[in-house]
Amino acid sequence: MDQSVTDSPSEWILDVVARWESDLVRYARHMVGDVERARDVVQDTFLKLCQQDRGQLDGHLVEWLFTVCRNGALDVRRKEQRMTTMTLDAVMESAGFDPQPDDAAEQRDESHRVLQLMTGLPANQQEVLRLKFQHSLSYREISAITGLSETNVGFLIHVGIKRLRELTK
Repeated sequence: MDQSVTDSPSEWILDVVARWESDLVRYARHMVGDVERARDVVQDTFLKLCQQDRGQLDGHLVEWLFTVCRNGALDVRRKEQRMTTMTLDAVMESAGFDPQPDDAAEQRDESHRVLQLMTGLPANQQEVLRLKFQHSLSYREISAITGLSETNVGFLIHVGIKRLRELTK
């Protein structure tokens, strides 16, 4: 994030929250299955950000945010000892796209189908596909967030897309 070094710490935090909050909530929601718990995870992420040295995060803020958010979401899941299954409506609501009116019905149908098919993929494939295509993160960023190698991230994305293509034929 290219912020002026003259921004006060509070202005910087507010800019980071404004830019990344909705993406982090969507990401956490897929992991914890509930928007309220996801918001709690994201709030904790930003509280931890307030305690960090801004200079130490330079160049890898996005990876840091998604990693801390991911770890918080995994902690929530572990504590609950169960994973809530999301409904298709919840997935569509969190998809974050706004199609043109003339393409809306077709896009909605196709998106429903792809998202429904994604639920049949292994969790690690779902996660890397969401990070790549919903959050536009690079393989390196996804690798830093998930702890997987960049090669493994690329493989999971490739295999996931290939499987989705097979299922949509």
